[in-house]
Amino acid sequence: MSKTVAVVGASNDRRKFGNKALRAFQEVGHRVIPINPHEPVIEGIRAYGSVLDVPDPIDVATVYVPPDIGIQLLTEFERKQIPEIWINPGAESPELLSEARRLQLNVITACSILAIGRSPSAF
Repeated sequence: MSKTVAVVGASNDRRKFGNKALRAFQEVGHRVIPINPHEPVIEGIRAYGSVLDVPDPIDVATVYVPPDIGIQLLTEFERKQIPEIWINPGAESPELLSEARRLQLNVITACSILAIGRSPSAF
C-alpha cells in the first residue's frame, strides 16, 4: 500500500542519505515529499520548508537532520499528526528520544531505507 512519506532533510546532493531515502521510497511506489527550508525543488519534486506547509496528510516522516534540529521539529510532527516517525542513524540523541516519548510520538529509531527492503548503497 502506497504511503505519503515526508523526507525531512531531503537534499539535491545524491551522496546524502536524505536524497537516497527520497529516491528509495519513490522507487518502491510511495509518494515522497521533500522537506527542506533551503531548496524549493529536490529531484524534480516540489519541496516544502516544513511538514506544516504540506497541505495533505503525511503517513510517515523519515528524519535526516542533526538531532539539535530534529528535536525542534517534534512539535511540528505532533501538530501534523504524523502517525509514524523514523529517526535514522545520526539523527537521534537521548534528548530527542526523551522529548518524542514525552510527546507520545510513534518514533522508530532505525534506518528507514533498510526497512523498505533497500540498501542505501544502491542509491
